[in-house]
Amino acid sequence: MNSNPVCTLEELIATVPDGAKIAVPADYSGVAMAATRALIRRGVRRLHLVCVPVGGMQTDMLIGARAVATIETSAVTLGEFGAAPRFVEAIQHGAITLMDATCPAIHAALQATEKGLPFMALRGLLGTDLLASRKDWKVIDNPFASGDRIVLIPAIKPDIALFHAPLADREGNVWIGRRRELVAMAHASQRTLVTVEEISETSLLADEKTAAGVIPALYVSAIARAKHGAWPVGLWDHYAADQAALADYAVRARTQDGFQSLLGGSFDHEAAAAE
Repeated sequence: MNSNPVCTLEELIATVPDGAKIAVPADYSGVAMAATRALIRRGVRRLHLVCVPVGGMQTDMLIGARAVATIETSAVTLGEFGAAPRFVEAIQHGAITLMDATCPAIHAALQATEKGLPFMALRGLLGTDLLASRKDWKVIDNPFASGDRIVLIPAIKPDIALFHAPLADREGNVWIGRRRELVAMAHASQRTLVTVEEISETSLLADEKTAAGVIPALYVSAIARAKHGAWPVGLWDHYAADQAALADYAVRARTQDGFQSLLGGSFDHEAAAAE
């Protein structure tokens, strides 16, 4: 546990090395978009992204910025705004390595690390074409039942979990409510970096109303305040997604030139205003 986990956004991002394996959540779980823009500005490279369990705008932006070498995910999508254009083009041109998965497989592989196990067994992968592309997944006979086949998937061990939350305290305890996938990410990762809307002066673990929804500081390496840090993606009950900004991104990011025009342009200016 860090005795002084509170830092600036720039200090938090400076601890992310090139080549890191980073676990990031789905849009509904608290995406650290301010941190993502800071990573892009810094010029981070060769990331291995683990989407828990799917990626969205954050993933697409990092790919468009050529920050990603490998992505492990069950999908990358902009939801109602269509396909993730930088992801699609990168896959078509072989610019990144895709480790295709399913939502249960991603969650189970993180849970394996969380429990100190080298792998997790799943049955639902049998009969899928994923087994042909994922040579690291093994099909074996159930040792307790003759003729029963089962799939073993290796544990996922991220270097870093990165997400955005509504609240933390100065001890490093982070309130995530019922988003339990964030707990698994923090437990499985070597380090957890969190941006938050607010920092409380009182302990979140000391209050019965918040304690059950808290990731203890034991699992949190650093926190940084970033007001509206999930913009333009929403933050569950705190603010809605910016539909106009998402629609604009979906159109302009269809080409690499259009995507580049977003970086350092009106998109960043709007982000600064939102934050």
